[in-house]
Order: sequence, then C-alpha cells, then structure tokens
Amino acid sequence: MRIATAIRSLVLAAVVSAIPAASFAGVFVSIGIGAPPVLPVYAQPICPAPGYIWTPGYWSYADDGGYYWVPGAWVLAPYAGALWTPGYWAYGPRGYAWNAGYWGLHIGFYGGVNYGFGYFGRGFEGGYWDRGVFRYNTAIVHVDNARFHNVVYNRTVVVDHNASRVSFNGGHGGIDARPTADEQRWAHDQRTAPLAAQHQNEMRASQNRAQFANVNHGRPDNLARTEPASFNRNMANTRPAVNNNAYHPQANPQMNQHTQPQAYHPQAQPYHPQASTQTNQHTQPQQMHQEPQPQARPQESHPQPAHSSGGGGGHEGGHEGGHGR
Repeated sequence: MRIATAIRSLVLAAVVSAIPAASFAGVFVSIGIGAPPVLPVYAQPICPAPGYIWTPGYWSYADDGGYYWVPGAWVLAPYAGALWTPGYWAYGPRGYAWNAGYWGLHIGFYGGVNYGFGYFGRGFEGGYWDRGVFRYNTAIVHVDNARFHNVVYNRTVVVDHNASRVSFNGGHGGIDARPTADEQRWAHDQRTAPLAAQHQNEMRASQNRAQFANVNHGRPDNLARTEPASFNRNMANTRPAVNNNAYHPQANPQMNQHTQPQAYHPQAQPYHPQASTQTNQHTQPQQMHQEPQPQARPQESHPQPAHSSGGGGGHEGGHEGGHGR
C-alpha cells in the first residue's frame, strides 16, 4: 500500500509539473483502478437561506478503500459573485485524474459531467448573481418560494441531449467533451480553493465505510447533506487545499461582481430545518422535454449571463446547461 502511494505521488508530481498553474485547482491521479461509478440518483435538500450555492455530490478516492461518495451540500458563497465549478474525473495516459473544483467568477469546464441541479455539463442553470444578490431558478433548484420570494425566478430549460449518469471525461465509455473557447480563457482566471467546510464534508465521507462503492455497490445511503456544510473547528486535520491561484477579494462596494468579486458579508441566519410544503422532487438525473415557459425573467441592471450550449436535464436532479459564466 505504501509503495503504491509513493508511486502515485511521483506520477502526480510529474503530471502537475506539466500542467499550467492556472489550469486546475488541484489534480489527483489514480493508477491501476477502474473508472469511477456512475452518478447516483438523489433528491436535493431545500436551500437553507439566501446566499447559499449548491455544490453537487461526487466520487472521491482513497488508497485504502477506493471510490467513495461525497454528499452534495449547500455552501455559503465565500463572496458576492462567487460561482462553484465542480471537480471531475478525466481519463488520460496515466489513468484517471481528478480535477478539483473551485470558486470563481465564471463556471469553468467540468468535463461535461451532468451532475444535475443546474450543473448539466456546462455552466449552471440554477441561478445567477444580480448586484450582490444570488437569484435562484425555482425550475431547477429546491427553495422555499415563501421565504425566497424576492430572490427567485422560474425559467424552464429545454434538454437537447440524453441525460447521462457517467461521472468521468474521456476514455472508454467516458463523456466526449472539450472546453469551449470561453472555458479555456476562464481557466486562467483567479480562483478560490474549496472552503474548509467543503473539505470537512469530504473528510467525513472518507471516514464512513458505508460511503465506499465497494461496500454500497454504487448506492450510498448518504447522498446529500440535509443541513448546510459548515466548518467544525473541533474536527482535526482539516486544511484547505493548496491553491496557487487562490483569490482573496477585498472589500470594495463599487466592484462589479462580473469583473471582480465583491466582499460578501451575509447576515447570520440560524439554520432551522423545516418540512417543505412543496411536493416537487428535485431528484437526479432525469431527462426533461418541456418547452420554455412564457414567463418573463426578472429584470436586471446588467447583461444576463450567457447560456451554455449543450445543456441538458430536468429538475429532477436537474441535468441541464449553464447560467454561470
């Protein structure tokens, strides 16, 4: 086991040295293992409060147990304008490589993987930032309309491809997707590494044997956190990932969140889980074949984020295209 870990570390060093610093927030290479399991179907918990961004679940990997499922979670945005680009597995000459997710001003390339709930292969259709306030698309994400009435809109997204549950890019059976010109350009943007609460979410999953695919056969019980991800100072050995491109926004109320992040100071809101009166299931991933609704989109004081080409999915686990740029 130690020899395998040492070899993997050497290969990782070689791979990272060959990749431009701005290309990825983090890379992990797995050698001699099979492809990651397919993405499981699950329901999205209700958003706890305005300002939270959905971070979809994913398969991570441990030397001593293989692939394990990290539950999806609502995470408080680190600053106004912050958008989450999910990580993804990609197949290459040395095996399957994990490209870690990150926060930034645009949704970057995430392998074409259809994580659902707005992350349908490109961009994000679950909402957008408007003058420092995040507005949620109720056709995609699970929010309480009564509590979020002033920060929601409803825009149906038409699915134009089959909803896939494949969790990796490239290789045999993998997703055939490449970055667009915009995604290539955004790869050089400044970015922020996953937050400590996100690292703890992954750590908890790695310590639960029931989350491992070799135990649950690709059907973990804990698919999504019912409570928002939060940092626990009493949990040892939790450090943010090393990120040479980390961006630390400065307080400046004049900043435009589509060019530079604004300092974000959300009001403290205690989390009180409550039963939703809505019966719609935001489960993942199903295909959606609806025509766009003739509802007007809320007016904004800035141009709308560009829609991604090749979105796809419905609001059941929501597999569609992207709103974040």
